[in-house]
Amino acid sequence: MTDSGTLTRADLAEVLHGEIGLSRAACADIVERTLAHMCHAMSTGHNVKISGFGTFVLRDKAQRIGRNPKTGQEVPIAPRRVLTFRASQSMRDRIVQAG
Repeated sequence: MTDSGTLTRADLAEVLHGEIGLSRAACADIVERTLAHMCHAMSTGHNVKISGFGTFVLRDKAQRIGRNPKTGQEVPIAPRRVLTFRASQSMRDRIVQAG
C-alpha cells in the first residue's frame, strides 16, 4: 500500500505478483482486465457482487428539489444514476475486528 494509505492498482498487481509468481506485467494486466470488466458490467446497468467483499449497486435517483445553502434558493436536481457500495457482513466483521 502507498504511503497515503490508499490501495492502488499497482499495489494490487504487486500483491498478485508476490502471491502467484506471475510476471509483474501479467499481474498488472489481470488487475486491469478485472477492473475493466467490472466497469463494463456497471456501465451496462448490472450490479457487481464479490462474495466476501461486497456489492456495487446502481440506483436511479428521481428528480428532486434542492436548496442553495448560501442563498436558500430552491434548485431542481436532475434525475441521475448513482453507484453505491454495500460491504458484505464478513467484510464488516473484519473491519470491526481490525479497528
